[in-house]
Amino acid sequence: MKKISFIIASSLVAVVCLSLGLLTSCSSKPSNATPVNVLPRIFPDYAGTTIPVDIAPLDFSAVGRDAESMYVVVKGSKRGKMEASGDYADFDVDGWHRLTEANKGGKLVFSVYIKRGGEWKQYRDFTVNVSSDPLGEWGLTYRLIPPGYEVYGKMGLYQRNLSNFDEQAILVNTAVPGACLNCHTSNQTSPEQFTFHIRGANGGTLISQHGRVEILKAKNDSLKGSMVYPYWHPSGQWVAYSTNQTHQSFHAVRSERIEVFDQASDVLIYHPATHQIVLNPAVMTKDHYENYPVFSPDGRTLYFVSSTAWDIPAHYKDIKYNICRVGFDPKTGHTVGKIDTIFNARLMGKSANHPRPSYDGRFLLFTLSDYGCFPIWHKEADQWLLDLRTMSARPLTEINSENTDSWHNWSRNSHWIVFTSRRINGYYTQLYLAHVDSRGRIDKPFLLPQRNPWLYYDRQLNSYNTPDFTLRPVRLNARKAADGIRSEQRVATEIK
Repeated sequence: MKKISFIIASSLVAVVCLSLGLLTSCSSKPSNATPVNVLPRIFPDYAGTTIPVDIAPLDFSAVGRDAESMYVVVKGSKRGKMEASGDYADFDVDGWHRLTEANKGGKLVFSVYIKRGGEWKQYRDFTVNVSSDPLGEWGLTYRLIPPGYEVYGKMGLYQRNLSNFDEQAILVNTAVPGACLNCHTSNQTSPEQFTFHIRGANGGTLISQHGRVEILKAKNDSLKGSMVYPYWHPSGQWVAYSTNQTHQSFHAVRSERIEVFDQASDVLIYHPATHQIVLNPAVMTKDHYENYPVFSPDGRTLYFVSSTAWDIPAHYKDIKYNICRVGFDPKTGHTVGKIDTIFNARLMGKSANHPRPSYDGRFLLFTLSDYGCFPIWHKEADQWLLDLRTMSARPLTEINSENTDSWHNWSRNSHWIVFTSRRINGYYTQLYLAHVDSRGRIDKPFLLPQRNPWLYYDRQLNSYNTPDFTLRPVRLNARKAADGIRSEQRVATEIK
């Protein structure tokens, strides 16, 4: 029977013990444990990570089916202590937050005891840093989707409170059969302005602004495709979209599975107040594919990626994107000046995608892979960071793995990132968070905390996709949104 206790050192010492929700006696530290000078093998591996004070408890399990029981003591470097015992380390949420708050800017020291074959062993302590930089966000939004895109099976948009383990659906496609809910984006993590694209028979682009929801017609006759990958202008008056003709194919080799590519793509600027689309020749060229537009935090620059156009799919491995930028006029929605290539991945024989500037304007995070614009299926995909002051870029070796590391976003205070990775098993993308300091140094990332993480991730049959931070919970009337998507009513757009 699992038992949890919490002890906080102060003028008054309170001891609370829970066992399946019932008051019971507290377990005690094993008295006959054999010390071993190695770190415990735990899942997730939280040793040496840096966390915000407002993150959910770092529950973990012992690796190996022979682990019979676990006892854990967590001591704050400043003050406070917690204990947990049972099948896995399961910490009380409120007690955990009292402990992290008391040790902001300090460390948590974990002492782990594991029982195997009837014998207890005490492992070497490990530490977790508690950052003085707050998370500053309520939680995350993301898609949960089966790890294959053959058909639009059950998938949906979800949100998660990062201070605990509460998750809820924003919209699931079982309410809109056959639809793919794609690439949701808020305005600098604020859900007051929120948009996502819907693929399928009921295609369209949903825009929610301060509670008012509109569904735009999926295509405009003057465009090459639908309004797909969005990014809000910080003023909220514009949204940059890519318009894509996206296709997928399947590899015949075991090491490669799915390939997603565009046979055409451009960047356009949408004005929600007038339903007008501003076309800019600079980012809509015939001999290039422009994709993944994003605005700078001051709203004066438009970043995007660009590749020379090739015959697709015959030359799909020749599609290699550079990161570019151009000036932007927030009054007119027009680009200003000439295109500037700020990271030439093509010279490296590589392809750069998913540019995301930090909200303080200092850095730009992107994904580098061998080719194409959809690196989430590329094992070689890694995270890179471009310093926008020095224009120097480097691979983020401190967070990259031997498997796919791709889609990412920044917290509003620019001190935390979230990204997807297949490092656990190569098949499913999971979410990792990491702390970023003012000089662009990134601490060891940690897996999104879950209650009973071994059981959760073992039974999770969906991949996490397109994560972003959210300042507050997304308020979307799912029934009305689904009714609107299923209906034939759409808001038409016009070319300005």
